[in-house]
Amino acid sequence: MYPSNILKKLGKAAGCLSVLGAGLVLAATPAQAFCGFYVSKADSSLFNKASKVILARAQNRTVITMANDYQGDLREFAIVVPVPEVLRENQIHVAESRIVDHVDAYTAPRLVEYFDSDPCAPVMREMMAMSAMEDKAAQVGANMKKSAGSLGVTIEAQYTVGEYDIVLLSAKESGGLLTYLNQEGYKLPGGAERILGSYIKQDMKFFLAKVNLEQQKGTGYTYLRPLQIAFESPKFMLPIRLGTLNADGPQDLLLFTLSRDGRVETANYRTVKIPTGMNIPTYIKNGSEFGEFYKAMFETAVKKENMKAVFLEYAWDMGWCDPCAADPIPNADLLTLGAWWINQPVTSNWQNKGIVMPQQAPNVYVTRIHVRYDAEHFPEDLVLKETGDRENFQGRYVLQHPFSGPVNCQAGQEYLRSLPARYEQEAKTLAMLTGWDVNSIRRKMKDYGQNPGPGPGPEPVPLPGPGPKPWWDDMWGNK
Repeated sequence: MYPSNILKKLGKAAGCLSVLGAGLVLAATPAQAFCGFYVSKADSSLFNKASKVILARAQNRTVITMANDYQGDLREFAIVVPVPEVLRENQIHVAESRIVDHVDAYTAPRLVEYFDSDPCAPVMREMMAMSAMEDKAAQVGANMKKSAGSLGVTIEAQYTVGEYDIVLLSAKESGGLLTYLNQEGYKLPGGAERILGSYIKQDMKFFLAKVNLEQQKGTGYTYLRPLQIAFESPKFMLPIRLGTLNADGPQDLLLFTLSRDGRVETANYRTVKIPTGMNIPTYIKNGSEFGEFYKAMFETAVKKENMKAVFLEYAWDMGWCDPCAADPIPNADLLTLGAWWINQPVTSNWQNKGIVMPQQAPNVYVTRIHVRYDAEHFPEDLVLKETGDRENFQGRYVLQHPFSGPVNCQAGQEYLRSLPARYEQEAKTLAMLTGWDVNSIRRKMKDYGQNPGPGPGPEPVPLPGPGPKPWWDDMWGNK
């Protein structure tokens, strides 16, 4: 388990690595890319009805971890997930919520801050100028079976895994399947028959899960742990359409993918990078301001795309981060999530000097995709593809604090005269990103002493030894 202070809140640890990534453009300041103090993050807790799914995939081997955000009577909980095959018991697992929460925190959009140096210190000015130049370069009995059979539904398998009763079904036609599901308490609303029929035509099976109340009591957990399924399939996709049927409005989905070769994006919807790298007013650091900012900014981005795009919030090689919103995910947890390939020996040509050394971090590339969806705007499931692009990207927003010490030089006076224009640009940027009234933003900035206005890599280390046997090892461990 990880201590509650793992997130380094209020950022008293700077993440400034010598390796530069995508070279984000930072507006109107000489701030250094991918350096600074981590302040706070915009994780899934900001969004209501936000489900989290982690999908690990390589060579058609897929592990999906589904975190349940269900709140209510556990007797009413049930899920239906289309799957490409009848899953065996060893293909189903129950995971710990902390792992999913850790991935969420690690990849969350982040707020960072910089502090201007003394403008009268020539050496610091030269270093800042040099850095700026580098940035630019850079459950079920016989009666149930009989009833199912009469409806053209076949119960292929039944298991109890952890606190869940699992049933695997196949069906001949959607009407019989819908009747069966409704009889068994899986209440699907109008419109389900057409969607179920499309999955049946694709020869997909159906994974059903309910809570076994006795087993749940025995776990000692007061919440539902994530369910995991593992299978092999050439289809790289995530079914989302059934989730739109009983929704009372748009839903948020956070999809985290773990891949071997590079960033993942959707093939049938546009993948758009979330706005990033902007300097915004420093008062956004206070209280819940950053959370409100990010929600408003995401809402604005969704409207701009007419809710017909998915948004990239993070894409990075696992093992290092800059700045870090949480510690990197341990190898044991990556294996639990299905990144089976990290057990394979890998070497890399270190610094292109012909020196072959074990790589510093596991070869896992993590992508965070945020989708706000409903049936009207997302009529298809998410079809995914791995791009091979390993360029780093993160949703990152910058607070640039002015120098507060005495200024006794001409360069310092010029610096002071330039601040109002910088503040004005930050106010306009915040208004553009969020749709907030720019005059209200200016008033808040003045309350904090900012008056907008016009004006002119670490040493490589060996990978750790093998840990506990992963839950999926009997499937793929010897392949």
